[in-house]
Amino acid sequence: MTIDGFAAPPALVEHARRFRAEGGTPAPPRVAATVLLLRPAGDDFEVYVIRRVAAMTFGGMYAFPGGGVDRSDSQAHLDWAGPGPAEWAIRLGQAPDAAQAVVCAAAREVFEEAGVLLAGPDAATVVGDVSGDDWEAARQDLEGRRVGFADLLAGRRLTLRSDLLLPWSRWITPEFEPRRFDTYFFVALLPEGQRTRDVSGEADHTMWIRPADALARAGAGELTMLPPTLVTLAQVAAAGDLAGVARAAADRDAATPVTPRLDLPEGGEPRFVLG
Repeated sequence: MTIDGFAAPPALVEHARRFRAEGGTPAPPRVAATVLLLRPAGDDFEVYVIRRVAAMTFGGMYAFPGGGVDRSDSQAHLDWAGPGPAEWAIRLGQAPDAAQAVVCAAAREVFEEAGVLLAGPDAATVVGDVSGDDWEAARQDLEGRRVGFADLLAGRRLTLRSDLLLPWSRWITPEFEPRRFDTYFFVALLPEGQRTRDVSGEADHTMWIRPADALARAGAGELTMLPPTLVTLAQVAAAGDLAGVARAAADRDAATPVTPRLDLPEGGEPRFVLG
């Protein structure tokens, strides 16, 4: 894989060729959000990754906590700190209500899948340890859709800290894939006093790892990751440190989607080109 593309697995090449030959109709992509949780590690930093269970879509792959936007995310009425929906609309290339839904989904999913809550009593603070039994019961109710994210926060008089989420990129699954996602990637620093927990039934292994180490292990065949994960890890690793990641995020285009395009050159190796 290089900065502008990556090799195409033979199975995907055949699938893409069949899709084109049959004049297939692209499936509409589902809007989703995923979060790179980061924490300091000496002079470096680490990222939190989870391995999806084999029975799921992308099973066996290491990824970041995340998932699809729910209807409740766009209908949420909640206390909000940081950039408002109108500002997020500009950064994400969406209407304000749709942008709010993406941000809510990112915060909700990172709580559901990692036990980390990006909220606080006011606009300047964040809750501490949320690993107690009462919080776990609330997380399970949220995951089971017995309570909405806005209701969970309101019941505990908490404000969503949207400023703790930094938009990074946007990826759309290639047109020939049967299940497609329009996924917004965010980065966020693990709040002080909180810790990740292996709580989601959608993962069978979790770990903190330096981005450079994750890339090395993926290159050695030890970790399996999809291209958006690999590309994003390389980008944050290139930022150097956590301050560099924050600076880079401020200038990144998270509205224009990256859609890998399959290039089938005559006599050459098939390759996905980023664009």
